[in-house]
Amino acid sequence: MVSFPNCKINLGLHITQKRADGYHDLETIFYPINLKDVIEIIPSENFSFNISGLTIEGTQNDNLCLKAYHLLKKFFPYLPPINMWLHKSIPMGAGLGGGSADGAFTLRLLNDKFHLNLSITQLLGYASQLGSDCPFFIINKPCFASGRGEILEPFELDLSDYSFVIVYPKIHISTAWAFSQIIPKHPTKYLKEVIKQPIETWQHELKNDFEEAALKKFPELKEIKENLYRAGALYVSMSGSGSAFYGIFKKNNIGTFHFSDNFETFML
Repeated sequence: MVSFPNCKINLGLHITQKRADGYHDLETIFYPINLKDVIEIIPSENFSFNISGLTIEGTQNDNLCLKAYHLLKKFFPYLPPINMWLHKSIPMGAGLGGGSADGAFTLRLLNDKFHLNLSITQLLGYASQLGSDCPFFIINKPCFASGRGEILEPFELDLSDYSFVIVYPKIHISTAWAFSQIIPKHPTKYLKEVIKQPIETWQHELKNDFEEAALKKFPELKEIKENLYRAGALYVSMSGSGSAFYGIFKKNNIGTFHFSDNFETFML
């Protein structure tokens, strides 16, 4: 059985307060995007896990696909050994949630393949044990997210009439560093209100709190943002804590742009 985990972008991202447990509360809108990985699972006599495509740093034991399998195995001991193949196309460390998507889609795939009969609520519970962004990919529809990102409220938003360009400059931005640059505060205008305005107004009112510090430290990111606007983007922002930027364009109306050959660019 094969599944195709997609990534997400953040439409606005506000860090509102630091919590007593050391985490931060945030507000954002997660929006799914059709840049996808591939996961295949087949029953086997012996367990194996193979990866192709983009190189994943770290050990396999840190991979959320493996963690998802072993998590369900604790509660469903009869889960058989499997051959699992992950093909990576979504850049890692880009703020696009690719790893979280892989973990969540593995839960969904195992549930379907082996008829575990888990409800959406149960899948959300397991996903929250994998990571803060994982529950979103169980729902995988536009959501207003709060708390650490795990409190999800489906949000009516359809951007299918627009085209997207995602640019990943292969710069690693430490999440810990990104949070250290933030002074938590509530936005002056509620995020849900801004999103309901015409996209042309987002440039001045829809903000990612991580972006300002990232632009100061990495001048290349400023170049990406300016080039996407020159190419006709209606709105450009960094996703998550970076370092990928996305531009939203009128459908099939993307002008000319040029980035370093080291950058990865995806037109969707």
